Amino acid sequence: MNLTEKINNDIKAAMLAKEQPKLLALRAVKAELILVKTSGSNVEISEEMELKILQKLVKQRRESAEIYKQQGRMDLFQQEDFEATVIESYLPSRLSDEQVTDIIKKIISEVGATSPRDMGKVMGAAYRQLAGKTDNKLIAEKVKILLSA
Repeated sequence: MNLTEKINNDIKAAMLAKEQPKLLALRAVKAELILVKTSGSNVEISEEMELKILQKLVKQRRESAEIYKQQGRMDLFQQEDFEATVIESYLPSRLSDEQVTDIIKKIISEVGATSPRDMGKVMGAAYRQLAGKTDNKLIAEKVKILLSA
């Protein structure tokens, strides 16, 4: 079952259970998937593309939630945070810091990187291998630390 089918089934379940906040989050995902499908490129959405879409939606919700929290709008903060959590449930489980560090060390040795000048080579390989499994900011920080050591 692909992501679109899973989202459609979960929308039906949320409607039957009258879970309005969850329904809003699921409809946002469905709308984004439809938008990408009908963008004119006539390309089937790959699993990697689905992950990127979900990550983008989670990131948008987290950023909005942070702004609402700073402005003291706890009602909107809770709504955005909940939606981010619902969308995040469709992403693969996150890797721990130690796992990310181990994978990046392996990539550094495979690429033969020795200094911060080789960061681009490492980053490209790390983004491909860790797509959807961790935050890109964390990848960049780890690579920078490991190459400067």
